[in-house]
Amino acid sequence: MKGARTAPDRQDPIALLRVRVAWQSDLAWAFRHSPLAVVSFVVVALLVSGAVFAPLIAPHDPFDPATLNLMNGFTAPGTPNAFTGESFLLGTDDQGRDVLSTILYGMRISLLVGFSAVLLAMAIGVTLGLISGYRGGWTETVIMRVADVQLTFPAILVAMLIFGIAKGFTPVEYRDQIAIWVLILAIGLSDWVQFARVVRGATLVEAKKEYVQAAQLIGRSGAAVMIRHILPNVLSPVLVIATISLALAIIAEATLSFLGVGAPPTQPSLGTLIRIGQGFLFSGEWWILFFPACTLLALALSVNLLGDWLRDALNPKLR
Repeated sequence: MKGARTAPDRQDPIALLRVRVAWQSDLAWAFRHSPLAVVSFVVVALLVSGAVFAPLIAPHDPFDPATLNLMNGFTAPGTPNAFTGESFLLGTDDQGRDVLSTILYGMRISLLVGFSAVLLAMAIGVTLGLISGYRGGWTETVIMRVADVQLTFPAILVAMLIFGIAKGFTPVEYRDQIAIWVLILAIGLSDWVQFARVVRGATLVEAKKEYVQAAQLIGRSGAAVMIRHILPNVLSPVLVIATISLALAIIAEATLSFLGVGAPPTQPSLGTLIRIGQGFLFSGEWWILFFPACTLLALALSVNLLGDWLRDALNPKLR
């Protein structure tokens, strides 16, 4: 019995010590002393939490036809509807959907596409960057020339091209069902280049250090050296790029959806909501466009500011 009691007692001080060390680290100190980073983190946390828990906190399910009432259409924010008497905090759109609920559910699509696209781009870019920087020779030349060619085209055009090609090979009856995954693939494949270039440069530096040469001398394979020794030492710039790329991926998804080549109408994202709201802007229903646009602006700006802070915090020259 004593042994069973002492195990948790020994683990708790270790866990508390780890939390204390993390709280007193340079990164945590820089975060606490940066009001802009704290505010940006709070905004991102609130928006992400609202999207994740949308089914629990949204006043209505905007995509359930049984809950919609066309008589509630074009209800101004905070104003009772003339026919039903219902009031909505951010108003309703042309179909009577609560704008607040559509924003919460739309953010789920935007964040899903953004996070998934960045993870895909990071996986491709880090892998190709490690291989090109460690192997060198023709492998490096081919990968970097492909990256240089892709950099000559705007990322949004590359994403549109990939999206169009992938959608063209998809049967018509399945296009709306897999449109989100095609969108993730298009944005991810258009954004891997910066990861590859940064990782390649860092790998070229790390590959010449003594610990890599020691690992090679004891017979470590190239894959083991890259994954277990070089990769942990090149992750700092990757995390910074991933944070900034998340904001760019969300904006790219909103741009594609705004142009009508992104999320389907049955699964509207923030970009789709903005495109719908644009059609009613000049007829007086300004809230249908205004609130989704402000949400997208707050989300992208906050993530960008966090990325800028993380870049400065991880830069040893600025400490």
